[in-house]
Amino acid sequence: MGNIPHTAPVTSIFATCSDNGAARFDPSVPHLARVYAYWLGGKDHFPADRMVAEDVAEHRPHVVTGARANRKFQARVVDYLARGPGIRQFLDVGAGLPPPGCTHQIAQAVASQSRIVYADYDPLVLARARARLTSGTRQGAIACTEADLRDPAGVLAAAAATLDFSQPAAVLLLSILHFIRADEDPAAIVAALASGLAPGSFIAISHVTADFAPQEVGAAADTYNALMPTPVTARTHRQVTGLFGALALVPPGVVPISGWRPRPLEVQPRRADLYGGLARTTASRRP
Repeated sequence: MGNIPHTAPVTSIFATCSDNGAARFDPSVPHLARVYAYWLGGKDHFPADRMVAEDVAEHRPHVVTGARANRKFQARVVDYLARGPGIRQFLDVGAGLPPPGCTHQIAQAVASQSRIVYADYDPLVLARARARLTSGTRQGAIACTEADLRDPAGVLAAAAATLDFSQPAAVLLLSILHFIRADEDPAAIVAALASGLAPGSFIAISHVTADFAPQEVGAAADTYNALMPTPVTARTHRQVTGLFGALALVPPGVVPISGWRPRPLEVQPRRADLYGGLARTTASRRP
């Protein structure tokens, strides 16, 4: 990563851990980040990943436009936060394999001193991300850290090596909460993250829904869940809105992602099975 600081040790890009602790890499096992990369038109994928991606898309072709619309939503959210409220700290949770135009590039293009942490629970994804995150500014910082969203306190603790949570920050939970099961209480996870942020901070969420095409999205989700170890859960508009809890939603609230503050002349897909929203913390931090 050159002159860009990072807070976690670099892991071999070919290694992950088996049950006995041995390093291994098995391209025959499909991987969430690589399936998503395929939908985005990236190159970090193998035949097993392409099989899953294509099988899911066969049931709901709009999954591809949805993935790309989600990247545009992310760009608009980060740009809005950097230019409007002046946020200079970003925690991108479950970022996967960062494609061009990712969080640090957008934020630091507005303010070179911006500090960005990418968090993921997968050491393989993190190692690949570190190898690719070669751009940045000397005034700011980019870090990759290993953390699991199911442990929000651990996520914040790991990110605190780079970010100052006594000052406003933005947490990006983009296309990740639909991998948190109902019994794992995703709303409580969001609330726990919010409680660790300074007043004037923000949380952004994008989340898959079956509201627009219940049968097609349901079939696509069933196909995905039959092939992947981490299941996806589509949620309704009411359920996605509920993830924000008591946080103050930024207008226009929770809407289809292509309708969240679209830019003039920006081409938006007609069908994207995701809701998106941004909310601000206003309460005092818990002791």
